[in-house]
Amino acid sequence: MENISLGTPGGAGGNVKDGTDQTFMADVVEASKETPVLVDFWAPWCGPCKSLGPVLEKVVNDQQGKVKLVKVNIDENPGIAGQLGVRSIPAVFAFDKGRPVDAFQGALPEGQLREFISKIMGGTDQGQQIKEAVAKADELLQAGDASQAAQIYGAIIEADPENIAAISGLARCYLANGDTERAAQILDMAGPEKQSDPAIKGVRTAIDLMADAPQSDELDALIDRVTEDRGNHALRFELAEALMARGKNKEAADHLLKILGTDLDWEDGKAKAKLLELFEAAGPKDPATIEGRRRLSSLMFA
Repeated sequence: MENISLGTPGGAGGNVKDGTDQTFMADVVEASKETPVLVDFWAPWCGPCKSLGPVLEKVVNDQQGKVKLVKVNIDENPGIAGQLGVRSIPAVFAFDKGRPVDAFQGALPEGQLREFISKIMGGTDQGQQIKEAVAKADELLQAGDASQAAQIYGAIIEADPENIAAISGLARCYLANGDTERAAQILDMAGPEKQSDPAIKGVRTAIDLMADAPQSDELDALIDRVTEDRGNHALRFELAEALMARGKNKEAADHLLKILGTDLDWEDGKAKAKLLELFEAAGPKDPATIEGRRRLSSLMFA
């Protein structure tokens, strides 16, 4: 695997601590110069605080040291909360490089907490490096170098185990080699709460399509039939499905767009629905998706 320096995550221990007005400078301001720090302003009488606290701690601990959490009881420590203008709780402030960079109030669900933390981490040096590594791997995969892309995606996952872009990208690398079983196993790394993410769903759609892939001779025979009967939309649609199952997204999109160019609402929108399914399976960065969306828009708004 390619040796990419993405930082060294800390362990789960010590990621959450209680803070006071007196320790705030050391625990938050100074500490955030090394690692982003979240500050949870709460109070024992606050019902939403009791809901938010355990979930926030869980999400922070899941980051394995890449972000810290300091909990401040405002009944006992009203000074810093007052300076930051806290008017209602729970209130969570994010500090990075010694200064507050973002905040929210209220008890957010776990998914939104993870998004908030990901955004904060995206502003760090490590977060930027991960983004650049994902972009490099995406470029390699689109260029057909699935092996090199897989090495980079794997390195990203080692540093950031919940990185959806890297997980879905690595799964697509296995798909490129026809290994649907391993691709599905990679997607499971994302965890149950992330399976509805569009990037994960797109790869699963591609896996489902590949389960019905025809043999080469069957595909060749179907191509010959379409060549002989070019006006047969049903036959062309069947060919598009077969091509999608073989991962030939550009060719499949071409055939679906030929149908749509003649009849935009063919079979109650059947061809358009299949084209949208192709976009999902191929992913937003695939050339077939980019070009296909452009051509579809031209047809729809001509």
